[in-house]
Amino acid sequence: MSDRVPIRPESVAPFLAGCAWPPAPGVPYPRHDPLDASRLPGDTWAAAQLPAGVRLELVGDAEAVDLDYRTATDQLGYRGEGAGRRFEVYVGDDRLDSQPAVLGAGRVRLRLGPVEVATTRRVVHLPEGMRPEVLGLAAVGGVVEPAPARPRWIAYGDSILEGWVASAPAQAWGAIVARRRGLDLVNLGYAGSARGELVSAEAIAGLPGPAVISVSHGTNCWSMVPHRPDLLAAATDTFLEVLRQGHPTVPMVAVSPIVRPDAEHTPNRRGATLADLRQAMEGVYAEWAGRDPAFRWCPGMELVDPELLPDGIHPGDEGHRVLAERLGPLVADAARSGGADF
Repeated sequence: MSDRVPIRPESVAPFLAGCAWPPAPGVPYPRHDPLDASRLPGDTWAAAQLPAGVRLELVGDAEAVDLDYRTATDQLGYRGEGAGRRFEVYVGDDRLDSQPAVLGAGRVRLRLGPVEVATTRRVVHLPEGMRPEVLGLAAVGGVVEPAPARPRWIAYGDSILEGWVASAPAQAWGAIVARRRGLDLVNLGYAGSARGELVSAEAIAGLPGPAVISVSHGTNCWSMVPHRPDLLAAATDTFLEVLRQGHPTVPMVAVSPIVRPDAEHTPNRRGATLADLRQAMEGVYAEWAGRDPAFRWCPGMELVDPELLPDGIHPGDEGHRVLAERLGPLVADAARSGGADF
C-alpha cells in the first residue's frame, strides 16, 4: 500500500490561511475584494494580486506533504529572490524544510518533522513572488488536517508590511509576528500604494471576525501620490472612521511611518517632508487614542535604525525582526484586550 494519502484538490481550501476573499480569474488568492478592482488605483490592485502572506497551516502525524502547484511567473521585480522562489515549512522561528519551486506546473515534497506532537502547527510559506496556486495536497506517511483557526489579524500597510526587502516571505515582520503570537495574519500590505484609499477601508470594514486591525502606511503619501499634511490628516481620520463603521469595538493599532532618510527633510511636490506627514498622522492617532478605548498607536520613527534599511527605505531581515519584536506585543495585547483567546 502506498504511504501517500491523496487529498482531493477541492480540499486544499481548508488548509489555506491569510485569504480573505474568493478567487478571481487569474488571481487565486486576491488580497483585496476583486469586486472593487475597478474602483481601486491600478497600483493597489496590481499589488493585491500577489499572494503576500498567503500560506498553508496544518497539523498531523505525517512525515511529509506533497503539493501539486502551478506558478505564473519567475519575474520577481524589485524584491528579487526575497519575493520567494521556495516553499518553506516553519514551526515558530524554526525552519523544517525549504524546497525550490519551478515555473509552471510542479510537485514538491515538504518534510513536516520531526515534531514532538501531531498537534504542532506547521506553516507552509509559498513562493509568493511566482504567484503560485496550490492545486492538490497529499499526506505522506501519516495524515494531516487543517490547523485550528486562530484569531484573525487584518493588517493594512505598504511594502514594508508586504515584506520588502526581507530575504524570503517567511522573514517579513508580519509573518514572524503571526507565527510567534498565534495570529491568523491577513496581509493587506500593498507595495508602492496603500495611501489610505477609502475603497480599502470599506473592504476591511466588510470583512468578518477580526480580532485586531493594524494600520501602518504613509510613506507612499510622500512619494507616489504627494500629499500635504492637512490632506493626509483628513484622509487618515476618514480611513479610521470607515474602519470603525464596520468594526465598532475591534481593537485597532496604528503605526506611523518608519524612518526614511532621503525623505525626512526633503519636500515633495506639495512642499511636505515625510517628517511633516508623520506628524500629521500622529496628531490624528493621538486624537483617536484619546476618545476611543480600543485604539492605540505607536510612533514609527524610532522603530528601526536607518542602518537596518539596505536600500534606504525597506528593512532587511534584521530590521523585520526588530519590527516583529517591537510591534508583535502591541498587536497581540490589543487582540487580547478585545477578548481574543490564544
